[in-house]
Amino acid sequence: MKEQRVTPLTESGLLAALLVVLGQAAVYLPVLGMVATLCWPLPLIVLVVRHGVRWGILGLLVAGVVMGLLIEPTLAARMVLAFGPTGLMLGLGFRRQWSGTKVFGAGLAGSIIAKLAALGLLFALTGINPWDTQLSLLRQSFEESFGLYGQLGVPEQDIATSRTQIEAGLQLVSMLLPLVVLVMGLMDTAVSYWLGGRVLRRLGHKVTAAFPSFRDWRLPRAFALLAGFALVGLYWGDSRAVGVLYDASLNVLLVSLLAGLVQGLALLSAIMRHFRLGGFARTLIYALVLFNGLFLQIVALTGLFDMFFDYRRRFHIGAPPAGDGDGK
Repeated sequence: MKEQRVTPLTESGLLAALLVVLGQAAVYLPVLGMVATLCWPLPLIVLVVRHGVRWGILGLLVAGVVMGLLIEPTLAARMVLAFGPTGLMLGLGFRRQWSGTKVFGAGLAGSIIAKLAALGLLFALTGINPWDTQLSLLRQSFEESFGLYGQLGVPEQDIATSRTQIEAGLQLVSMLLPLVVLVMGLMDTAVSYWLGGRVLRRLGHKVTAAFPSFRDWRLPRAFALLAGFALVGLYWGDSRAVGVLYDASLNVLLVSLLAGLVQGLALLSAIMRHFRLGGFARTLIYALVLFNGLFLQIVALTGLFDMFFDYRRRFHIGAPPAGDGDGK
């Protein structure tokens, strides 16, 4: 009985120390800091899977206190609040052996709520909108660049045109805070989910949470419906000068198009496998799509239509031709 009590305590202390080390790396290392930030939930995932949510929460609190002493209390609180729930939710899903979709969905929900809470905490403590601060820094950086271009002899008309385009882009970005939070949540959840599963397998844990093959992904039809409502909202918001409606509809539309892009790429993967294209050809086609704005839009719209019409079933491209045993 005594050994059972010591083991969780000892391992929790070690994993909490690893959280502190990753937190310091995230703050003080310029390039590797981003990697350390994305990997920060991993010790929590392992701790929750091995010893339960209670030990995960205790380890998170201990790590937060130590980080507050070593780094800075506000920064430590923001990191704990922004990334801790992701690790706790993913660890809970892996521990209870949920399906891959449910584990990822729980982690994503926890991550998005955590990011919003961290932004709210920063605003409550400083009274400054962090999003506006970042945009102001970007504007200042661009203005310094324009000044340098003027000294190098770039025509003032070209600089004015670039300034107008960049300002329009920043105005667009200022309306996309919900989308940015969603993308941030998707990114750290995806990294933590993938690395967490690999680490747990290396530690000898049975991980049943697995996604189907990418070519078989099918997202809910709700995204296509949301895209239709968003287009209506954009029209009404613009014609009636309702800024809130326009901004919300724009975010919803971009989220729907992102979902359509994922579905379209899954359909493209199934088509390429159906016609037995090699790895080099597949990579080339993916690169051609991802780095061409027109192709991105075509694939995204095709993905939205595929949510309703299911082209893979309709045209029998869900499996490779007879005799092809490739499971990729």
